[in-house]
Amino acid sequence: MKPPYKKSRQKTEETVVNSRSGPSHSRLDEAASALSRVLTFEYPADAVLSRYFRDRLALGQQDRAFVAESVFGVLRRKLLLDYIAPEATPRQLLLLWLARIGGYSGRELGALCSSEETQWLNSTRAQGTLPLSVEADLPQWVIERLPEHDADFIRALGRSLQESAPLDLRVNTLRATRNEVLARLEAEGIAAAPTPLSPIGIRLQGKPALSRHPLFTSGAVEVQDEGSQLLGYLLAPRRTDLVVDFCAGAGGKTLMLGALMNSQGRIYAFDVSEKRLSKLKPRLKRSGLSNLHPQVIAHENDTKVKRLAGKIDRVLVDAPCSGLGTLRRNPDLKFRQSPEGVAELLVKQTSILNAAARLVKPGGRLVYATCSLLTTENQQIVDAFLAAHPQFTALNCGDLLQKQGITLECGDHMQLWPHIHRTDGFFAVALERAAG
Repeated sequence: MKPPYKKSRQKTEETVVNSRSGPSHSRLDEAASALSRVLTFEYPADAVLSRYFRDRLALGQQDRAFVAESVFGVLRRKLLLDYIAPEATPRQLLLLWLARIGGYSGRELGALCSSEETQWLNSTRAQGTLPLSVEADLPQWVIERLPEHDADFIRALGRSLQESAPLDLRVNTLRATRNEVLARLEAEGIAAAPTPLSPIGIRLQGKPALSRHPLFTSGAVEVQDEGSQLLGYLLAPRRTDLVVDFCAGAGGKTLMLGALMNSQGRIYAFDVSEKRLSKLKPRLKRSGLSNLHPQVIAHENDTKVKRLAGKIDRVLVDAPCSGLGTLRRNPDLKFRQSPEGVAELLVKQTSILNAAARLVKPGGRLVYATCSLLTTENQQIVDAFLAAHPQFTALNCGDLLQKQGITLECGDHMQLWPHIHRTDGFFAVALERAAG
């Protein structure tokens, strides 16, 4: 049900070496070439870079690190760079980022620039007062659709979205405890700490390579943002429940739900993409879970869905959305998305939510969530749904989390902000169907 970019939680820039590697003529050429491909915005930036690196196997680890860091750096501050130099080429954008934001010295760059490039860089120094959208590096149409329009709030949000996201892990409680995983990481010199909100989350310092680490290959941990983990606690499935993850994708949240249920009950993982669901199979094997049942559906009104009408205790709808809450990981989304694209998503979100609601049994719970920051995709969708479905009422998300030992100030919806909660941007609401 979700576009491919929503499943790319661990980005290309996070799989390269975390240490800084300086520019050289060849690295600068490679970064400019990669950036020119990314700036077509035809495909997600991480997919473009992954393909670029596959086509250039001779590139060393430090070369890839420099290319990834600089390309994502330009994307995070592109509105500022465009404001300073409206007609800049990809190479000029790269040089400008290196000089102004990347922290590279004039001496480092001087040996790499032609005299014309050096003259051009020197001519771009004046800025003056920046417009709010440039300072925050958020398109104006995005700012207009945020629920909070205070300038200081938007600046703080924008600054946080210009940073690289931390690497969060979720402990699979069927395989290990959080303390056991933390002790193992500490023994191996990997800096890590408990996440402040999720009881089973771990936040790493830096981006160590984990794909071949025993904790990962054994299924003891999965990569999952802390905000995403909180969705499982809002749904709060019981061990005997029938559960549907309506837009399961690669199954990160499905796996968490299965662990919360101690591999009991039954979970249906629905998605329209067989390719995305296929990524769940190796993860499911590592997890040790036996209560998950992935199923490809043609659309939200598939007969596989209809046969479960009124039978499901818990339904999770992590809806396809603009993904703008993940800009720390996917900075290209602010250029690949548009008001017209969001308008199309609103139709899909409404249809999916209506279909998912038909599954919920009396007294059951439905959680609607997005990784969007926009009111149109979040509160407005829920308000319209509640107006049309009086049998559902919104529960207090703060109370639901508090019952599970999680203290988070929120009311009838949970809105996570990167600059406040240090998570991806998430919205969620828990809806209960009236009993009887």
